[in-house]
Amino acid sequence: MSRQALIKKLKKKNPKLNKSDLGLIIDVFSKSLLSALREGKSVEIRDFGRWHCKILKENFNARNPATNELIYKPERVKVRFKVSKNLKKIINE
Repeated sequence: MSRQALIKKLKKKNPKLNKSDLGLIIDVFSKSLLSALREGKSVEIRDFGRWHCKILKENFNARNPATNELIYKPERVKVRFKVSKNLKKIINE
């Protein structure tokens, strides 16, 4: 679902709010999610899921499969999303 489609759905549910206000709400939500993940915190929305950061260790013995050359992969952070049990049940029905 695109940002514009989400704004249209929110506009149908809340006709009193302007589209610019709804866009601002989406921006504030995404920026606050981003800043929390940048700080290393996890973000949970009940009955939806949880975002958290996982630190991947550096790897000295990684190989490029095309050239079989040894490469170095530095330590990095990966964002993970875990779906809640309720959402999983709704999707699989």
